[in-house]
Amino acid sequence: MTPLTPMDANETLLRMENVNIVFSSPDEADIEAVRQVDFTLTRGKTLALVGESGCGKSVTARAILRLLDKNARIDHGRILFSADGGEPTDIAALGSDSKAMRSIRGNRISMIFQEPMSSLSPVHTIGDQIDEMIMLHDDVEQKSARERTVELLDQVGIPGPRQRADSYPFQLSGGLRQRAMIAMALACKPDLLIADEPTTALDVTTQAQILDLLRALQAEYGMAMLFITHDLGVVAEIADEVAVMYLGDVVEQGNVFDVFRAPQHPYTRALMSSIPRMTRRAQRERLNPIQGNVPSPRNRPEGCAFTTRCPHAFAPCSSVHPGRTPAGEGHWARCHLLTHEDAPRVEGILQPGVPAIEGDRA
Repeated sequence: MTPLTPMDANETLLRMENVNIVFSSPDEADIEAVRQVDFTLTRGKTLALVGESGCGKSVTARAILRLLDKNARIDHGRILFSADGGEPTDIAALGSDSKAMRSIRGNRISMIFQEPMSSLSPVHTIGDQIDEMIMLHDDVEQKSARERTVELLDQVGIPGPRQRADSYPFQLSGGLRQRAMIAMALACKPDLLIADEPTTALDVTTQAQILDLLRALQAEYGMAMLFITHDLGVVAEIADEVAVMYLGDVVEQGNVFDVFRAPQHPYTRALMSSIPRMTRRAQRERLNPIQGNVPSPRNRPEGCAFTTRCPHAFAPCSSVHPGRTPAGEGHWARCHLLTHEDAPRVEGILQPGVPAIEGDRA
C-alpha cells in the first residue's frame, strides 16, 4: 500500500486503503460487511457516500471513528488521517479506547448521527451534552463551555439559544434536535465532519435548511465532510465528489459532474436510470427499477458484487474481483468492462479498443 506522503497530505485529509470490516458470530461463519473499500477525502471538500440501504455506508463511517460493534473488526487495510499535514495516523491500528483515538474522536473528526432522538441522551439537557464535549477536549471551565454552547446553538439557527440549552431532547422538534446534533459535532471545530443521513427523517423544507446550514458551516470552518445518503438529488446539491457503494464495495468514485454525466459502473448507471423524471413524457412511462435483489453478505459473489444483477456481466465478473480502473482525472471504477478486450460493448462506457463517442469523455 502506498504511504501518504507529506506532499499528498497538503490536499488529502483521510484515505481509506483496502479496508475490510468483518462481523463475527459464535455460531456462524464471519460475515464480510465491507470489502476492499478505497476512497479519499480532500481538505475542505465534500465527499458523498451513496448506495442502497444495508450496503455498508454507516459501518464504514463508524470504522473511521472506531465505533464498531463489539463483534465487528477491521480485518484488513489502513485508514490514514493527517490533520496537521504531517505524518499520517493509521486509525485502523489504534485501539478504540486508546488515548490517541479519544483525542481524534469528537475533536478532529466528528459525526452527526442518523437519528438524533436516539443519539442524544434523553436524561441530560442539550446544553449539558454539548458542555461535556467542549470540556473534554478543550480543558475549560463549565461557565466558559456554556458560553461556547450558547454561541454554537445560535450559530446553527436555534431560536433563544440560552433557554434552549436547558431543554431536553424530547422538548425539541426533529429539526431542532438535528441542529443541536450539528452544534455538538462542531463544538471542537473538527477537520472532518461525518454526516450520516442527517436529513432522512426531516420534511423537505427543514431538509433544505439543514443542507444550507451545513454548506455555510463548512465554508466558515474550512472542514472536509463525508456526507452519507441514498438520495442522489442531495448529492448533486451538496457534494464535490461522490463514492458509490454496493454490497460493501465502493464501485466508483469521482467528481460529481463526471460521475453524473458519464457513470462508468453499471450499478451507478442503473441508479441514475431509476431516478423518476418530471417531464410530461416521463410521467406516462413506467419507472426503471434495478432488476433482481441485493445478495446476502453471507452469499457474496466472489467477483464483482453487482454481477448477479448486472445486464452486462460476462465470464470474469462472477469469479474475479475487479480492480480500480481510471476513467478520467480523479475518476475510477471497479468494473471488468473497462479493462477486458472481450467485454460486451456498452454505449457510454470507456472500453479498451472502442473509440469514445459524443457524450463520453476521452
